[in-house]
Parts: sequence; structure tokens; C-alpha cells
Amino acid sequence: MAVFTLFTVLVVVAAVVGWYFLLRDVTVTVNGEAVAARVNTPLTALLSDNGYFGVRPGRLLSVAGNVLDEEGGTDCTATYNGDLLAESSFAGTLVAEGDELTVADGVDVEEPSHEEEATLLPGIQKEEGGAIQFVTQWGRAGKRTVRRGERSGETVDVAVIEPATDMVVSSINPAPAGGSYIALTFDDGPSIYTPDILAILKEKKAPATFFNLGASVAKDPAGAQAIVDAGCELASHTNAHQNLPTLDRDSLRAEITSAADTLEQATGVRPAFIRAPYGAFTEVEWARAGDVVAANVLWNIDTRDWERPGPEAITRAVLDNAYNGAIVLMHDGGGNREQDIEALPGIIDGLREHGYTLVTVGELMKLDGRVPQEVIDGAVAMPADAAMPAL
Repeated sequence: MAVFTLFTVLVVVAAVVGWYFLLRDVTVTVNGEAVAARVNTPLTALLSDNGYFGVRPGRLLSVAGNVLDEEGGTDCTATYNGDLLAESSFAGTLVAEGDELTVADGVDVEEPSHEEEATLLPGIQKEEGGAIQFVTQWGRAGKRTVRRGERSGETVDVAVIEPATDMVVSSINPAPAGGSYIALTFDDGPSIYTPDILAILKEKKAPATFFNLGASVAKDPAGAQAIVDAGCELASHTNAHQNLPTLDRDSLRAEITSAADTLEQATGVRPAFIRAPYGAFTEVEWARAGDVVAANVLWNIDTRDWERPGPEAITRAVLDNAYNGAIVLMHDGGGNREQDIEALPGIIDGLREHGYTLVTVGELMKLDGRVPQEVIDGAVAMPADAAMPAL
């Protein structure tokens, strides 16, 4: 009887202890509100059973800060009885009567990543203000360490190991010594007006530089050959007169190289330099195509002949603004150029009366003395150890 009584007492005690520690409900305060929960419920269960009390989970971010997963961060943040808990301790935290819990939005988490060595590409420095632009220093790559995201593949810079050397593009206005020199240039040909212009140049024994369009030469290869045969200088105005800054890298390079190929096929002469349409050749274009351009040639005197202001106005635009080393912009294509033909004899005579010697752009470069011969010859080659900027 005594044994039975003792057993009964033990069972009752065990039931009471079990109820007290495992089965009874307790009240905890969550974000200021009373919430009933089973005693010693793990905090993870309390949170998940109550939908994390409506807070938002954190996001999974790439190493560059882009969102990879809207719910890839921590489920929430929790302050338990005044202490901010790490998410790893949620499972081991058991709720008790009177506990106070504050639940807030989860924290963004960055994806796993690792460090590795990478190439540091050069930047570019471009001088402004000159009519003749050419590379005076090629870029050299350096080295850097980066952190690469294992999910995104994105990288962010960590440190520079070896600095890169910037590409440098010089920009000069020719200033020949020992005389007064000027260069006449014609854009957008060849066209039906080119033969008349060449005839005047031949009669006056005056050289000029023609910036031909590849598309026009493809239609009239004899017109380009006539320029070479006349002793004038043949250069490129690109293929189809596109605004080069609007092109992507591959299209830009194709616009330049296809024109050079066409001019060379028509005449046997590969143009030494280009004139970018509208004069638009920025740091980006140099960074993307500087290895296929010996020089970009702009102008100092714009006759605005495309406005058809009359032969006298075109003549005055040249004579009134002429100076030693100037490059004059005219056109032999792209529209009606009869006024240029009428104005040209007076321009040549007037310049000579003022003591000017007419030369090609290449001759003007040589007379200046600052332009390397390989640029003048169109023989520029990027060194094997050089690197183009990343733009």
C-alpha cells in the first residue's frame, strides 16, 4: 500500500512538473501586445507560428548592392528582454511568463563572395581645343584585387596592386614656323562636284585634303582615284556620316575601318586619318577605337558653305579669318556645292595675295613639328603591351 501511494505521488508530481514546464500557457508581450504561448516554446516557433508578426524579411544583396532575392536576408530582428538577439540564437531562446519581445524587419544580407586578382584597365585623358587630335601616350593595364559574388558573379574593387597608366590624347592647333601656311579641306565626297574642284586645284597648282565617305567612294571609286591622281590628300570621313558618339563599340569601329577599307580598295591608298562627322569624337570614341585612328582632324575655319550663303560669303569667311596653321572646312559632297566651285578660285588667289602657302593637312602637321611621323603617315600601331580604356 505504501508503495502504491508513493507511486501515485510521483506520478502526480511528474504531471504537475510536466504541466508547469511543458504544457501551461504563458503570456509574453510582443511589440507592446499580450500574446499567449506554450511555456518554453522556442523563439523560432513563436515567430513562425505568428507569421513573424507581420514584419518584412531582409533581402539578399549582391556584392554590388543589387537585389538578388527579396526574401533572402534574415527573417526578422528580435530584441528579447532588452537584448538584441542574433538569429542563430533564436532556436535556443525559450519563452517564459512575462517575457518582452520586440520584432522588427529583417536585415539585408550580402551574398557569399571571395577575393581574386583582376586587371585594372587604364583611364583616358583627352586635351581639348585643338583641330588635330592624336594619341601621345598609350594606356597600360595595372592589377587590382576584387571581391566576386559567388551567386551574381559581380565584382567590386578592394585594392589597387599596381596602378594603370592612362591613355593620353593630345589636341593641337598647327603653328608652322618659317612662313604662313593654310590647308583647304573638303568633306562628304566624292560627288559630281569633285571633278570641277579638282580642276580648279590643278589649274591653280594648289593641294587640298579630301575627307571622303566610304559609302560615297563605294558608289564612285573613280572619284576617289581622281583625288589621288591629282596629287591631293585622301582622308576618311567615316563610312556613312553617322554621329559616332551614338554608336556602340563594334559599330563605331566598323564605321571607321570599313571606310578605310573601301578607300584603300578604290585607290590603293589607306587614309592616314579621319574627320569625325560633326567633329564629334569624345573620350569614349578614343577609348573604343583609338587603336584604329591615327588622328582625328577637325577645323579652325568653318565656311558654313552648307548654308549656301553665296560664293562671296564663302570667300570672305576664309580670307577674313585666315591665319598661319588654319584648317578650312568646305564641302565637295552632301548637297549642292556650286557655290564652293564659284568661290574656290578667289579663295586660292586671295590667300596667296596675303602670303599664304596652301598645303595638305599632312604637310601642315609636318610643318608644325609636334606631330609624330607615324601619325602623319597613318602608321600608328598600338604596342603589344598596351591596353585600351574601359569605356
